[in-house]
Amino acid sequence: MVRLRDVLDFLKRVNEQTRFKGIVRYDEPLSAHTTFKVGGPADVWIRPSADVFEDYAASLLTSARAEGTQVFILGGGANIVPQDAGFRGIVLDAGGYAGLLAEEPGAATFAAGSPVDAAVETAAIRGWGGFEFLAGMPGSIGGAVYMNARCYETSVSDRLMETVVLELDDGVFRKRAIPFRETDFGYKKSPFQNERIGADRQTLILSAKFSICQRESAFIRDEMDARRKDRETKGHYRFPSAGSVFKNNRAFGKPVGKIIDELGLRGLSRGGAMVAPFHGNIIVNTSNATATDVRLLTDEVREIVREKTGFVLEPEIIFL
Repeated sequence: MVRLRDVLDFLKRVNEQTRFKGIVRYDEPLSAHTTFKVGGPADVWIRPSADVFEDYAASLLTSARAEGTQVFILGGGANIVPQDAGFRGIVLDAGGYAGLLAEEPGAATFAAGSPVDAAVETAAIRGWGGFEFLAGMPGSIGGAVYMNARCYETSVSDRLMETVVLELDDGVFRKRAIPFRETDFGYKKSPFQNERIGADRQTLILSAKFSICQRESAFIRDEMDARRKDRETKGHYRFPSAGSVFKNNRAFGKPVGKIIDELGLRGLSRGGAMVAPFHGNIIVNTSNATATDVRLLTDEVREIVREKTGFVLEPEIIFL
């Protein structure tokens, strides 16, 4: 069992080794940092400032690896369901490491902690096309790369050129650029998903370079407005949620949401969690849902679909 005193002593040693600037909070409720608005307290929640993030994160992760201290990397919290009991260890929040890092002909690099929608706005202001499909999407750039986010028949990997990470090398986390390889990615899959979350995690996404093209500002704005309006019409913003709960599978012959709808599961609830009355593949927090409510309802929907159709649904959300 991890003791808070041990975690605080560990953090003190890291701070003595590497300059820290940013925000530190103790017993921080993770419900404040997830779009589902669920999750208990983390022993320590820490958000380093942009100017120290890379060095501090490398030092923190290297020390955590050596000492066995659990560290969870948090982006925008859009696909995360923390436990009601919270997280015993340190949550490293990348939200302070945000913004446009570099631009060059045909390419733009964003920090991993950048909110996706903010990156889309930055691109639109500069007349860069190619990001419109992401307009209105919650979460961070790092999370979008990690999940290989997909919507409107386009995946993040369709625009990705390079990912810069902190990678474990002989016991030390070092910075490395990883060129995009199409074979590394698939439908909502990335090579970064193959690693355990916690002290054994091998990489931390720092930034991502995307291909861009010049387009008429009016065209970009029209596309962005259409995507945001579509998300709003579909009810994505009505209640706290993580968007799609399950990944689609072409072998099913139809979208997962339609399968769940046809089984009459809209409105099914457990505690404060409910299958959205407006979309079968969205579970919402109606008011006071717990992480346990969300997990139980997710499991129940999976089991009903398996019993009735034989299809085994793969969750898209991550239960921490």
